[in-house]
Amino acid sequence: MRIAVPSETEAAEPRVAATPETVKKFIGLGAEVSVQAGAGRKSSIADDEYAAVGAVIAPDAAAALRDADLVLCVHRPKPDDLVGVKDGAAVLAIADPYDHQDALKAVAEKKVRLFAMELMPRITRAQVMDVLSSQANLAGYRAVIDAAAEYGRVFPMMMTAAGTVPAAKIFIMGVGVAGLQAIATARRLGGIVTATDVRPATKEQVVSLGAKFIAVEDEEFKEAETAGGYAKQMSPAYQAKQAELTASHLAKQDIVITTALIPGRPAPVLITADMVKSMRAGSVIVDLAVERGGNCALSKPGETIVTDNGVHIVGFTNVAARQPATASALYARNLFAFAETLIDKETKALKIDDADELVKATLLTKGGALVHPNFQATAA
Repeated sequence: MRIAVPSETEAAEPRVAATPETVKKFIGLGAEVSVQAGAGRKSSIADDEYAAVGAVIAPDAAAALRDADLVLCVHRPKPDDLVGVKDGAAVLAIADPYDHQDALKAVAEKKVRLFAMELMPRITRAQVMDVLSSQANLAGYRAVIDAAAEYGRVFPMMMTAAGTVPAAKIFIMGVGVAGLQAIATARRLGGIVTATDVRPATKEQVVSLGAKFIAVEDEEFKEAETAGGYAKQMSPAYQAKQAELTASHLAKQDIVITTALIPGRPAPVLITADMVKSMRAGSVIVDLAVERGGNCALSKPGETIVTDNGVHIVGFTNVAARQPATASALYARNLFAFAETLIDKETKALKIDDADELVKATLLTKGGALVHPNFQATAA
């Protein structure tokens, strides 16, 4: 079995899909691993480190991909990026399938089996494969670091001979994996932290981290979580009540970090332009949902803007990858954990069980067609 690790073709992507740690494990399973020269450079991994654990260093993508049975990527590759792979080869990547059916069909025509790692079910068996969690955890951490860098004051209360410096007030909107890590990081830096989410189960988690929970806790709030653990789309009436509470709270905050996302939908707008106007000069908003439209009405992907009233709105994209070495290490472990379930230990070859719940949840393309039930209707 031959495994290929090509360089990412997006110039702004510094992560790599395998590390020397996971390459060594794949070789231990009987695979030959081909890594494109320079694939790990932006994650501070030299070619020599891959070679030292037994990888073959390929001079270019074509050489790395030639006759590959399994291709490991960070982002969904373009069809032209898959020249030379075997028919039926498995490609593991963050596939971004929502609203990209044409791109998925183009990949399908290469007759590869494309697996979307972000569709991994949230079950106990798959926790170690959950790329959304591993990368969101880092994004939540980095959001606080970026906020601290943009904020013109310190986070902790300081008692000095020159007087007392008050602690920063930090509000986290959306308490998933990213939000929880943001709470923990902001608390470590000495901030006074509050948080909100529409899911009732998050209240206990927020309080356990030493933060205060802010939400309209009515009957709709009690039912606002899917069986998969994601937030539901709330009614306009609830959104209005929550917006009123949020607006009054926002005006008192120094730092706001938004993380609210609903799979397959645009990010909900949690902070309106009028809310931004109510905030103090020098306060900071970090919008982690900016790539899906943004939780703040004024945020712009890839930009940091300062409003007329002096509010700094940070719209960094691909935030997890702002610490690429750590992000790559975690992502590579996620991929290995899933790939290991696709490899027959006796024959040392790919053996994909279409009945496996992990395969059914993540397999997008097979035999030249788009096969995932959630995307077939819009692919017609």
